[in-house]
Amino acid sequence: MEYAEEEYLMISGIQHFKFCRRQWALIHIEQQWSENYHTAVGELMHKKAHDPYITEKRKDVLIVRALPIASRKLGAVGECDIVEFHKCDDGVSLRGHRGLYSIYPIEYKKGKPKVSEEDKLQLVVQTMALEEMFSTQIEEGAIYYGETRRREVVQVSQELRDMATKMFEEMHDYFKRGYTPKVKQSKSCNSCSLKDICLPRLNKAGSVKNYISQMLGDNVE
Repeated sequence: MEYAEEEYLMISGIQHFKFCRRQWALIHIEQQWSENYHTAVGELMHKKAHDPYITEKRKDVLIVRALPIASRKLGAVGECDIVEFHKCDDGVSLRGHRGLYSIYPIEYKKGKPKVSEEDKLQLVVQTMALEEMFSTQIEEGAIYYGETRRREVVQVSQELRDMATKMFEEMHDYFKRGYTPKVKQSKSCNSCSLKDICLPRLNKAGSVKNYISQMLGDNVE
């Protein structure tokens, strides 16, 4: 199955979806967003990585920032923070460059490595999109964490590929139905940038958008 461009969902959304399906729906379906310290720091890091005017070449490595990517099979679109193209004997050809290159995607995150897999899944989806675009196979990539200031190598396993594919299928289903799920409140809610928007409706029916509209209507009256 392949998706039409108008059906594409943001690749970055998979980290929201893995962390909390309700959070993903609030952001990507209901278009609710609230910035906190964590999102602000993350945005500054990505601005530094996402300078589309910077392309570096270090010996046999070509470094490209903010590379637009998309996958018809997943129905996903986004940007890679950084992609390194390493000159090799068996790889892909690049327009304007001699020789063949292997592809190494790198995702930037503000914090430290997580026990959960949302960061890895985002990198895996980027990898799958790159594979589709360049007709190649990519075995690994890396996540650079701002707190530790080091790269964590991620093996792009079949298990992670299957998990990412299944999640994107679920995301498409939610988006098509306009479905915002309810979840049980937990400790992780405290670090969520949407907690003040989300919590009033955790245990009630209806969408947050409708709740806010009702509250505004009540205030006006």
